[in-house]
Amino acid sequence: MTTSPTSTDMGVLSEADLSRADEALAGTDALLAREYPGDREVRQPVHTVYVGMDRYTPELPAQWGQQALAAAAAHGGVAGVAELVGLAGDAGLIANVQRKLENEPIEDLRLDAEDGYGDHPEREDQDVVLMATRVAEAMERGLTTPFIGTRFKCLEAPTRRRGLRTLDLFVSTLMSRAGRLPEGLTITLPKVSTLEQVEVMVEVCRKLEQAHGLPERALTFEVQAETPQIILGGDGTVTAARLLRVGDGRITSLHYGTYDYSAFLGIDAAHQSMEHPVADAAKDLLQLAVAATGVHLSDGSTNILPIGDQAPAAWALHARLVRRHLERGIRQGWDLHPAQLVTRYLATYAYYRDGYEQAAIRLANYLGGIQTAIMDEPATARALAGFLHRGIVCGAISAEDLAAVAPLTPQQVAEGARPPAR
Repeated sequence: MTTSPTSTDMGVLSEADLSRADEALAGTDALLAREYPGDREVRQPVHTVYVGMDRYTPELPAQWGQQALAAAAAHGGVAGVAELVGLAGDAGLIANVQRKLENEPIEDLRLDAEDGYGDHPEREDQDVVLMATRVAEAMERGLTTPFIGTRFKCLEAPTRRRGLRTLDLFVSTLMSRAGRLPEGLTITLPKVSTLEQVEVMVEVCRKLEQAHGLPERALTFEVQAETPQIILGGDGTVTAARLLRVGDGRITSLHYGTYDYSAFLGIDAAHQSMEHPVADAAKDLLQLAVAATGVHLSDGSTNILPIGDQAPAAWALHARLVRRHLERGIRQGWDLHPAQLVTRYLATYAYYRDGYEQAAIRLANYLGGIQTAIMDEPATARALAGFLHRGIVCGAISAEDLAAVAPLTPQQVAEGARPPAR
C-alpha cells in the first residue's frame, strides 16, 4: 500500500534557508558574472602579422597575399605546398586557402614601432604620423584588415616616454585625419612585467578617450607576455591573472613572446622555440589565467622563414607548430613573413576541415535530442559549436560544407557557441 508523501519526504529546506544561501553567495555570483563571463562574442583572428610601421601602405595586405601566392607558385602552388607539408588530398582545402590569400591574406595587422622598427628618435614622430595617416587612407578606401593597430615601445624607463608619445600621436592623428578609430583597432603593450605598468596604460587610455571625445573603453589593448615577471611575480603569484583585474576591462588578449621570454630564461638561441618546455610552461599558466574571462590568448612566432632552399623545411615546421597550438586550445599565433601565410592557412584550415563533419553531426544530434553512442553535455555542445563557428568565420568551412553533413546553419552554430548567462 502506498502513502501520500509528507512534507518531510518533499525536503526540509525552507524558503528562508534558500534565501540565506543566495545572500551568502551573492559575492560569488557577482564575481563570476564580472570576471568569468565566458568567451566574448567577437571574432578572434587566427594570426597577427607584425611589420615595421615605416613600411606600411594601404596596399600592403594585398601585396603580402600576392607574395605568398608567388612563394607557393615556385613549389607547385598552394597544392604543391600542401603536398610538401603532408596536407594534400582535400580539394576544398586548397581552394579555400587560395581564396583566402587572394581576398583576405592578413586578418590582424600590427604596425610595429618596437622591435620591428628599431630606435630612430630623429624620425619616429614623423613615421608614426605618416603611419596613422595611411591607416586613415586605408579606412577611406576600404582597405583595412579586419583588425589593425600598433605596437609601441614598452613602459620600462628607457623607452617609456617615447612609447607613450608614439601612442598619443597614433591615436591623435587617426582622429584628426579620419575623425574616428578603425574597426578592430588593436593596441599592443609589449614587455609587461608589473601591475603598475598596466595601471598606467589604463590611465593613458582614459586620458586619450577624454581628449578626443571617445566613448569609455573605446581604447583597449593586448598585453605581450614576454618577461618572466608576468608569469611568476616576486610574491609567488601568476602576474598575468592579476593583470586582468587591474586592466579595467580593457585587456583583450595576452600574447606569448617566444624569443624575449626564452632569452630571459637563458635558453640559447639555437633552442628558442614555441615548443620548448619553458614556452609550454608559460603558456599553460597564461591559458589558466584567461580561462572563462573572455580574454584571448595567442601563441608566438617562429623565425625560421620559408625562404630559398630552406622553404620546404620551414613550411613543414610552421605548419606543424600552427597545428600544435590549435590542438592545445590556443587559436592565434604570429606571422613574420608573407610566405608563412601559406602554411598559416593550410594548417589552420586543415585543422577545422579534419574535424568539422564529426563536430557538426554531434552538434545536430545534441540539438535534436538524438541519443547516440556519445553522450554530449551542454559544455561539450558549446565547444562543438565554438569549433564550427571559428572554422566558418576564418573561411575554413562554408555554409554549404556544413549543410552537406548536418541540418545546421551558421546562425544556429553561432547561437550554440554563446556562453551561458551568469
